Amino acid sequence: MPIKRVICPERVRKIPAQFSWVDHRLVRDRYIERCDACAAALYLFLVTVADAQGLSYYADTSLARRLSLAPARLEMARNDLIRIGLIAWQRPLYQVLALDVPAQEPAPSPSPATDVATQLARLHAVLGKRHA
Repeated sequence: MPIKRVICPERVRKIPAQFSWVDHRLVRDRYIERCDACAAALYLFLVTVADAQGLSYYADTSLARRLSLAPARLEMARNDLIRIGLIAWQRPLYQVLALDVPAQEPAPSPSPATDVATQLARLHAVLGKRHA
């Protein structure tokens, strides 16, 4: 086994004051294997811009432009992340979710204003579990 050594000591990563790294459980618990490239890119972007509570307010048009995604593809990526249990979303608010507990279906929102896409993603998640 090769001996590990720092290649560029002047660029060793330090935990920034405003947030932390991407959680290694993303790989260890195989979340990343359930994401396609677009969903992974959206997740990385949201982790990067989120505050300490995991919240951000990026609009679909900004996200689509910054990630070079068509609006429909952005919606698919978002729904995948919701289904996997990595994010929660109620327009215009995104929340990157903690990986402390196994992914589970989101609890129904008491708000009648819940976005239709979120409701559909929850329904697909429930139906997918029944057929598994």
